[in-house]
Amino acid sequence: MIQNPIAWPNGAKCAAAISFDMDADSLIHIAKPDDSYNRSYPISMGRYGPTVGIPRILETYRRYGLKQSFFVPGWCIEHYPETIEAILKDGHEIGHHGWIHEDPCEAGVEAQAAALDRGLEAFDKIVGQRPRGYRAPLYNVSKDTPRLLIERGFAYDSSMMADDIPYMLQTNEGELVEVPVHWGVDDWPPFAHYAEIDYMMPVRGPSAGLAPFWEEFEAAYEAGGMWLAVWHPFLTGRLARWREVDRWLEGVIARGDVWFASLEEIAAHVKSLRDAGEYVPRVENLPYFDGPVS
Repeated sequence: MIQNPIAWPNGAKCAAAISFDMDADSLIHIAKPDDSYNRSYPISMGRYGPTVGIPRILETYRRYGLKQSFFVPGWCIEHYPETIEAILKDGHEIGHHGWIHEDPCEAGVEAQAAALDRGLEAFDKIVGQRPRGYRAPLYNVSKDTPRLLIERGFAYDSSMMADDIPYMLQTNEGELVEVPVHWGVDDWPPFAHYAEIDYMMPVRGPSAGLAPFWEEFEAAYEAGGMWLAVWHPFLTGRLARWREVDRWLEGVIARGDVWFASLEEIAAHVKSLRDAGEYVPRVENLPYFDGPVS
């Protein structure tokens, strides 16, 4: 049960979004900066995303008429401009995902601001428009992140985990719509096997690995909520896994009462209902704490 359900457009029973974090090979460069250039295997694994996974994903979206969201580090925008062009050509949203997948909580506020701005420069240069949404690398939103986003004109964040449906982040500087995520809809646990960043989990088969996502969707559908997948092109974009996704999409779209939308659209819908006095979203006041908790 969802205590404060949102009325979705056109009477839809559930909102659904597949968001892809296109990290490419930024992960190995941030993890092993001294010798990443000499590690060809993890570079190749990351490159699979923009060069093979994304074209496959975009073809499926064209077939079903879907417009979805991709979160891309600025470094990846600069190094894979043709992939960015293909995403934009098909009308999808591109959100900010740091500069080179750096951990915001390990950086001081000045370094975090610099990474945000460097990523925005890539948007200005290659995307041609400023992003409306942000997802923190590793989901690591620091206490300074919301303020930095508000100062730069972002409309929403998608890194936090305090609800099943969108809610508001309120700070002294302003507000953001939060489009929440959680690890149960992230493909890293079932599919990532990455020794270089100390993540060595058994890789599950396509149907077994994706089954929990479908269970999460059915729960959201039954409750009239929101299902948001957080996937990576070099993981779920692989052939056998994406075949499972394609088949699932066909069945869910056929129901006719699921609103597939970009995160920008979902955030804008919630804010428009709130501004019109038609819905009162839950509010989380930030920062949670001002200093160490003894």
